[in-house]
Amino acid sequence: MYSASIKNSVFEVEKSETHFLVNGNILEWTISKVRDRHFLVIYKEQSYKLEVVEVDSAIKQVKLKLNNRPCTILLKDRFDLLLEKLGMNNLQQNRAKDIKAPMPGLIFDIQVKEGQEVKKGEPVLILEAMKMENIIKSPGEGIVKHIKVNKGDSVEKNQVLIQF
Repeated sequence: MYSASIKNSVFEVEKSETHFLVNGNILEWTISKVRDRHFLVIYKEQSYKLEVVEVDSAIKQVKLKLNNRPCTILLKDRFDLLLEKLGMNNLQQNRAKDIKAPMPGLIFDIQVKEGQEVKKGEPVLILEAMKMENIIKSPGEGIVKHIKVNKGDSVEKNQVLIQF
């Protein structure tokens, strides 16, 4: 069994040798390939142009155009559904890890304090390198445990700057 999410709707999808079941109902459709990534779908006596724009198997996402309207489908296989049922999905995905210097430079500004809670993408410090200010953002959510540098410090590439 699979789960397909489109906008705020979730569909249970099962595939057998002869047909698809969507939320327990047999999906009666005809799909014909027109050319690479382009299909003609006939469903309930209506025809639809379907274009597969992008398939990202790493995050199980498919971007389509249905009659030239964009649509994104997020897929979950039986293993994803089992992990979700057990409450073990996304445990580490949003958690921040140590932030290391991406390049040698000078700490221009520190925008967080120890004990502060940060969200993913929130600026935590500014690193000046090659006469440019680089905003370093949090890679995930977390609480700042230790700030290992001070404003004005010189840092080397891969040096730990902030620990979560």
